[in-house]
Amino acid sequence: MPAFPDNFLWGTATAAYQVEGAWNEDGRTPSIWDTFSHTPGLVANGDTGDVACDHYHRLEEDLDLLAALGVGAYRFSISWPRVQPGGRGPANGPGLAFYSRLVDGLLTRDIAPVATLYHWDLPQELEDAGGWPQRDTALRFADYARLMGDALGDRVHTWITLNEPWCSAYLGYASGVHAPARTEPAAALAAVHHLNLGHGLAVQALRSTAAKDARMSVTLNLHHVRGVSEADADAVRRADAVANRAFLGPMLEGAYPRDLIEDTAAVTDWSFVRDGDEATACQPLDVLGVNYYNPTLVRQWDGAGPRETADGHQDGAASPWIACEDVEFVKQPGPYTEMGWNIDETGLTELLLRLHRDYPSMPTMITENGAAFPDPVGEDGRVHDEDRVDYLRRHLTAVAEAMEAGADVRGYFVWSLMDNFEWAHGYAKRFGIVRVDRDTMERTWKDSAYWYRDVVATGKLG
Repeated sequence: MPAFPDNFLWGTATAAYQVEGAWNEDGRTPSIWDTFSHTPGLVANGDTGDVACDHYHRLEEDLDLLAALGVGAYRFSISWPRVQPGGRGPANGPGLAFYSRLVDGLLTRDIAPVATLYHWDLPQELEDAGGWPQRDTALRFADYARLMGDALGDRVHTWITLNEPWCSAYLGYASGVHAPARTEPAAALAAVHHLNLGHGLAVQALRSTAAKDARMSVTLNLHHVRGVSEADADAVRRADAVANRAFLGPMLEGAYPRDLIEDTAAVTDWSFVRDGDEATACQPLDVLGVNYYNPTLVRQWDGAGPRETADGHQDGAASPWIACEDVEFVKQPGPYTEMGWNIDETGLTELLLRLHRDYPSMPTMITENGAAFPDPVGEDGRVHDEDRVDYLRRHLTAVAEAMEAGADVRGYFVWSLMDNFEWAHGYAKRFGIVRVDRDTMERTWKDSAYWYRDVVATGKLG
């Protein structure tokens, strides 16, 4: 039975727009996700994050829930338009006060605050000015980071600049299935760069504040890309370049990979990259956040017949996979989660070992890992989510195996603390280890929450 070291950081995670609600209270202005979710036809069932889990009004209840779980850390995100309405100018006092109460409430319960600056909720005013494809957004992000460092820097354990910039850039600006729903491949690549630049500028800004002694991180949803056969090596390379090395290169090596620039030359000339930008993006980090749900399987497309697109986008529709027109995304064998994602924990072990091989001095932590399942309430009033318990056990075993093979993994955050607004899926998909009743907002522990509590307490997988 795998056992984890005593200093392993156990946590759980949420994001502001997915749980907070109070979308127009205390000076908060709209984000791109307010606009997206209020646009008919973009979110399942017409759901919005207006109320979400009402975390904004139920803060003490949720802090007590975290304490009862026994976790050592809580990863939350800060709503940029709540603390700096419009994305410019001075901080908003009531918005800052909410996060100050959150951080202090965690500390009084001996829970380390892990704060994500950007979990996709760009102030709508900044999108109206061009959004992440524009350089000014990276500069505004640095100003926002400085505000937060001044306000909370002496109390936050770890700062995460960005959550999954792959999604922000490619799903937001290339395929358009996420906010701001644009389908402009060149703009998506410009967004990639300005997210990288914004990350580096934000780390610099934080280190100029009371946050200078905190740990610095970024969270990437790295795709563990496999080929169907050895003949698919170039398909793997292309997908890996646009999905992974577009961020790992500048953030950890100080340069974009040459093959990415060559692959995408027909889309953009990368003239938005200025001298010194890549060095700015490459700031020293204390730990790399890794989000993992399932691997990606590809093969070279021969052009005959329809191209397989098992990753979720439809062939012929706008794709997040820029410069991968001759790559097929192959459906993988089950079992599957409610999202339709295959369950394969071996990809997590392999991904962690790849990072250890490529960046041996960079520790990692799993900042998201979890699964959506139907989660019906049983006749006894409980949610017996054996599938989720099995999923978590498998993936924590995979983490332990990577550590035994040499990977320096410092912590694990289960996604998610509670059922919440799952972006374009609305409330139809439940990822939480705690159930949220959509009518009453009542929180009910699922079996997975009890199981995770025991894992946290013992460091062992029951």
